[in-house]
Amino acid sequence: MERKKTNYTKSQWQEIRQAWLFLAPAIIVVGIFFVLAVLFAFYLSFNDVNLFTNTFSFKGIENYLRIFTDQKARIALRNTATFALVVVPLQTIFALIIAYILSSKGIKGKKLFRMVYFLPTLTSSSALTIIFMFIFNIYGPVNDLFMNLGFYSEPINFLQEPAYALKVIMVMNIWSTVPYYMTIYLASLVDLPHSLYEAAEIDGATTVDKLRYITIPYLRPITTYVLLTGIIGTFQMFDQAYIFSNGSGGPNNSTLTLSLMIYQYAFGQMNTMGYAAALAIVLAIIIFITSLLAEKLNKERG
Repeated sequence: MERKKTNYTKSQWQEIRQAWLFLAPAIIVVGIFFVLAVLFAFYLSFNDVNLFTNTFSFKGIENYLRIFTDQKARIALRNTATFALVVVPLQTIFALIIAYILSSKGIKGKKLFRMVYFLPTLTSSSALTIIFMFIFNIYGPVNDLFMNLGFYSEPINFLQEPAYALKVIMVMNIWSTVPYYMTIYLASLVDLPHSLYEAAEIDGATTVDKLRYITIPYLRPITTYVLLTGIIGTFQMFDQAYIFSNGSGGPNNSTLTLSLMIYQYAFGQMNTMGYAAALAIVLAIIIFITSLLAEKLNKERG
């Protein structure tokens, strides 16, 4: 079949040109800083790059094969996966429950609580990290509280103990991200018809029943968004681990994440930009696959 030729009027051609003119700045920015950057990173991953001499030597897939034998990469992947598996579900559950409570009628002081509780989201991640480092310091408020309550007699060095260091960052991340996702859930609950709750109350549904059978199914698309952004954010966690460990990933690599390790290999003293680019590509693939699985699982449960 022959395709019909579209004949645009002069005014329509002007509108098309104007549209492309408005789109041009965004296309140029995305093309240079996203498309070309990704392609260049992909090219670097197949080369041995020396930034000091600005030389490139082709190595094929050696950088990718090195990942499977790199003990440090396995530790970073384990830490990152543990971080994501703990933080993402907890921040989603807490955000949903708090949003559900604040959307209920008869709760006093809701507006004040929303405003105060949302403040951590407005604070920079660097400032929050420093605050939590003070709170969990060996002489900080957490140790004082637990010792006064009698949980233990000697203070715990949360910042330098491998068993606790990553857990402190988890607590900080959950505390700082829950308000943001809570706000997203609250914005969606505004459109939920209150008549559904009234009908459920007539049938004898409890508060938990309404949350389980009405609120959660209604918010499933929002939950998918929260899960995807949470997975992407946790897998890309860098600044908190960097500040917490002063860039080393310590103590004993307990706070080493994939993003931090990529930074170390790319801009540290090892001068292995090609290997860092390969790690970045693998991290992007892991995030993509994990996000697809999370989205599919959430839809299947629906």
